[in-house]
Amino acid sequence: MVALLEPFIDTICICTLTGLVVLASGAWNTKTDNQFQTTDMQILSGIYDDGNSADVEKLSNHLRGEQFLDLYNGKLTVENGVITTAGISVIHARSLAANIRFTSGKEPFTGELEVLAGKLSNMASMTVRGESLIHSAPLTTFAFSRSILKGFGPYIVTFSLLLFAFSTAISWSYYGDRAVTYLFGPKYVIYYRLVFVAAFFIASFTDTTIIWSLSYVAIVLMAVPNLIGILILRKEVKQNVKEYWLTFGKQYPEEKISRKMLKRFDK
Repeated sequence: MVALLEPFIDTICICTLTGLVVLASGAWNTKTDNQFQTTDMQILSGIYDDGNSADVEKLSNHLRGEQFLDLYNGKLTVENGVITTAGISVIHARSLAANIRFTSGKEPFTGELEVLAGKLSNMASMTVRGESLIHSAPLTTFAFSRSILKGFGPYIVTFSLLLFAFSTAISWSYYGDRAVTYLFGPKYVIYYRLVFVAAFFIASFTDTTIIWSLSYVAIVLMAVPNLIGILILRKEVKQNVKEYWLTFGKQYPEEKISRKMLKRFDK
């Protein structure tokens, strides 16, 4: 039952409402102060201004992968948490970042950082904050905080994410459980569950951009064999659907849907 309800709760209810709030609030194209994810950061050689139409076009082409801009390589000098290296631009979450601050522990960082192909290295103990566009849960939280809910928005998002994560974890665990049982037998289910739980633990402290990217790839890899299977078994699927509605129509003849389906299939 939970596995059946999860797509409804997740896709139709939560995602639709969240999307409407994000669009209506204007949070999707508003820069706000946030903690940067290192995998979302990219340092470019050259100064770009998102108020300049020519620069905007260059940045758009770069982000779409049509015409790449030069990436910065070398030392990035930071004094009291502020970048002092000239002639660079920082991209975060597919937008030009501003008011960037580096901290190590709780103190502003001073020193040099190595940049290779536009990516910062040795950032284990470093925190970067600044103004940029945001995505994922921070975007949802920001959008709800700009609604009539104001300060209650973050709490609603937290509670909704809890429901989303719980329903998704149960349903996806069940799907994998049944697949492993069918492919390898019941005795191997315990190993699948151990891997599933371990993956949840690792994901809890891993960069969210990496996790979402992996999930997108995994969903595609899951969808391809399913679509091929549906195509091969299309006749069987059609027959099973027909048998289901014929049985349902005979058991509940007073239902409107029963009359409709009996008329369609009982030929």
